Amino acid sequence: MAKTIVVKQIGSPIRRPAKQRQTLIGLGLNKMHKTRELEDTPSIRGMVAKIPHMVKIIEEKG
Repeated sequence: MAKTIVVKQIGSPIRRPAKQRQTLIGLGLNKMHKTRELEDTPSIRGMVAKIPHMVKIIEEKG
């Protein structure tokens, strides 16, 4: 089974640069307090690292 992480959106994309909004959409997040379970890959980790003020890793599975 692949390792996964649960990511929760904690910040609003309002008044943020377009690049940060696109990163949120790329993670599958677009509304406050929404969570997604994503595969733990370097690309996903990089996307989360680009917007640490808007997302939070809740838990790591696997």
